[in-house]
Amino acid sequence: MKHFPHNFIAIEGNIGAGKTTLCNMLQGDYDCKLILEQFTDNPFLPHFYKNPERYAFPVELFFMTERHKQLQETLSQRELFPQLIVSDYFFIKTLLFAKNNLNDEEYRLFQRLFQTLNATFQKPDLLVYLHRPVDDILTNIRKRGREIEKDIKPEYLQSLQDAYFNYFKTENGLPILIIDVNGVDFWEDKTAYRQLLGLMKRSYPKGLHRAAVAVPG
Repeated sequence: MKHFPHNFIAIEGNIGAGKTTLCNMLQGDYDCKLILEQFTDNPFLPHFYKNPERYAFPVELFFMTERHKQLQETLSQRELFPQLIVSDYFFIKTLLFAKNNLNDEEYRLFQRLFQTLNATFQKPDLLVYLHRPVDDILTNIRKRGREIEKDIKPEYLQSLQDAYFNYFKTENGLPILIIDVNGVDFWEDKTAYRQLLGLMKRSYPKGLHRAAVAVPG
């Protein structure tokens, strides 16, 4: 039974927005194929949060090569196994984070590498961005208590959010759905989760679209 008018959905958002949680919920309900970023495998990440200038390039290079390998392995099998694919990242994330974290010379080199790797990837049928303000994100980060994230600064989270929204203003080659989930725990609130599903099951033309999940009460 086809539940979504899409074959490939990418879920994006800032750190702690709930991307992976939503992907796992979708997999449990719809038996979709998951692509989950293995961020804990990046050996440079703990050092980056403490000393971003020194470790930005290796941390971004590692992420890019791992994301590329993972996406290539999964997406190359789409025609053989026509199952809904849900990813907790979009490959363009690689370039957005790099632009935010690297100096100009490093970014120019990184961009050339990215363009080569990105050339063969098909864009998702729908890009969903879970939007939360920075204060809400910091609350979620504290709740999950990951040691490597304890040094993340609100300024860094704001810069990432700005990078996403600047990209959305220029991308018109795919449908982008920004969903405001401020204060919403859709993993606990089934009504909120159903609202999310309803929004994701709609068809959207290419371009930017906005919606919100209502907070109870």
